[in-house]
Parts: sequence; structure tokens; C-alpha cells
Amino acid sequence: MVRKIIFYENHFIEFYQNQDEKVKSKIQYVFEMIKQVERVPEKFLKHLEGTESLFEVRVECQSNIYRIFCCFDEGRLVVLFNGFQKKSQKTPKNEIEKAGRLMKEYFQSKK
Repeated sequence: MVRKIIFYENHFIEFYQNQDEKVKSKIQYVFEMIKQVERVPEKFLKHLEGTESLFEVRVECQSNIYRIFCCFDEGRLVVLFNGFQKKSQKTPKNEIEKAGRLMKEYFQSKK
């Protein structure tokens, strides 16, 4: 089983380009796992509570935590939206709202 990862617009790419090499390689490692492992551990991919179909890709590098929002489309497709560096326990509400908005746009653009 192989999932295909696509990017919606350039939100994720802009975030990714601003990271250092260590963070980039860790993100790539987690993406490879999501592509290939059938049951991805929650440590790396977790459903966002309180949302219908948003997930967060979870990346830890050194003592920093990064989150990248995504959803599944047609079973195997992971669509990546915004990413950010997590500074506190709770995921910022504005980041979740932004991801929800991008997800709606994505599905509307497919129609």
C-alpha cells in the first residue's frame, strides 16, 4: 500500500523552505513513513479532535515540535496544507481554522 502525497497550493512548501536541513530531513522521513506504512503511529499522524477530517502530521526535531495539517482524499491521497512550529501545548486555533478553510477550498476546487 502506497499513499500519494500532494500539496495544495504553496502553503506547505513556503513553510518547508523556511526550515533548516535537519528539520527538512525529519519531515521527509515522516512523509516516507506515511506513504508506506499502513497503520501510521499516532506519534507521527493523528486525527485532530473536534474536526471532521483534519489530521496533523507530527514532526519532532531536537526540542522543537512541528505540525503540518492534512486530510485524506479518495482513501490514499494525503493533501498538505499549512505547517507551523508549535510553541505551546495547545495547537493554535487560528492554525486549525486556516487548515479547515484550505481543506474546504481544496475540495471545492475539485468540483
